[in-house]
Amino acid sequence: MIPRTADDRSGSEAKTSTGYAWWVVIALTAIYTLSFVDRQILGLLVPSIKRDLGVSDTQIGLLQGLAFSLFYTLMGLPIGRIADRWNRRNLIVGGILVWSLFTTLGSVAKSFLLLFLTRIGVGVGEATLSPAGYSMLSDYFPKQKLGVAISVFYMGVFIGSSLALLVGGTTVDMLARTPFIDVPVLGTMASWRLTFVIVGLPGVLFALLAWTIREPIRRNLLASADGRTTQLSFGEGVAQIRIRWQSVAGISLGMVCQGMITYGLLAWIPTFFQRVHHWSPGQSGRALAAILLTFGCLGMYLGGRLSDRWQKRGVREGPLKVAVISAIGTLLLMPVALMVPKPEWTLALLAPALCFDALAMGTSVAALQHIFPNQVRGQVSALYLFILNLGGGSLGPLLPGVFNDYLFHNPNMVGYSLAITIAIGAIGMLIAFRSTYGAYRTHYEMMKAA
Repeated sequence: MIPRTADDRSGSEAKTSTGYAWWVVIALTAIYTLSFVDRQILGLLVPSIKRDLGVSDTQIGLLQGLAFSLFYTLMGLPIGRIADRWNRRNLIVGGILVWSLFTTLGSVAKSFLLLFLTRIGVGVGEATLSPAGYSMLSDYFPKQKLGVAISVFYMGVFIGSSLALLVGGTTVDMLARTPFIDVPVLGTMASWRLTFVIVGLPGVLFALLAWTIREPIRRNLLASADGRTTQLSFGEGVAQIRIRWQSVAGISLGMVCQGMITYGLLAWIPTFFQRVHHWSPGQSGRALAAILLTFGCLGMYLGGRLSDRWQKRGVREGPLKVAVISAIGTLLLMPVALMVPKPEWTLALLAPALCFDALAMGTSVAALQHIFPNQVRGQVSALYLFILNLGGGSLGPLLPGVFNDYLFHNPNMVGYSLAITIAIGAIGMLIAFRSTYGAYRTHYEMMKAA
């Protein structure tokens, strides 16, 4: 079997216009935004959860990291396989309904264990979105435009986190004046619990939005010698990944380190401003939302444009070069931002640091799509997300809590705990991506030649 350009006519027969392709990007970005609102809202509720459930910082780190990441990663592997064989639009619709349900159920969790289980449910639902979304976008866009398209999709990380901080922070401030609220059907509950209901219920509307997306024609399928496209067995898919294992390992491990930075920051930066600078959730939410939305999205867009420009010039490892620049800029700026004495200085340094941090988030995903045939893209995306979230998604939120409890023995040292976590991540990211240049060039040329 050889990779070749071929169409799967089970998708839409009509030629997709550029305008419609960008509508799909916008719709998927909106859905990804919702997923990150549901994922990140817990970060603003740390004081209330600690007070009502009696949990430690380490347990908070588990709720924000391992509880979500464990099943997000485990379910992602079979879901990636399904995305390569089944209707990807329908898969996303089902996932939205599942994660929104479990977000809402977080409002009635009465113990650490029950809240942990609801976060697992959120992870199971959200595991459907990225493998299916990456695969769909690789069919809607050519290689020279895929970097920007996936980077825009990935902006949902920062748009969602910003909305969680802005809306969630303001809601927490408002509800703080009323410790308990009577809610129809649910009865009387602590006011902070209502936040889970507010961010969970809109999932039904977003599922309807996903339903409007057309399943695209599958392109760049692996075909037999006589030109017929074929479904690959699980073993054959694994063999395709094994051939390119150096690139998959280098990109995935590099993004584990990047994930430590991003997920650690998103999980603990609201708590940092509340503990160290005594800001309210609303104050920290509004300030951080503005920076995340502006500079996080700007970094993703610039990273996608830079990667696509290098692609057009024949620089095969362009997406990896973007990641090296990202690691260097983050290492120089972000740890310092968390150790300066004034909040205004922190915000001023955090803005460009977030821009650097975001450069590689979309381009690394696009890099994997470039070197694999269509039948394997969902599976390799799921494997990538498995490694990313089990590593970076767990360690990023967990390590600052561990450093607080066992290294500094002081919750107010959260800024230094974050700085250490981020420095470790940036150095690891730099080493992983730079050492993968040669293997990636080989695998890119292999796919191009075929």
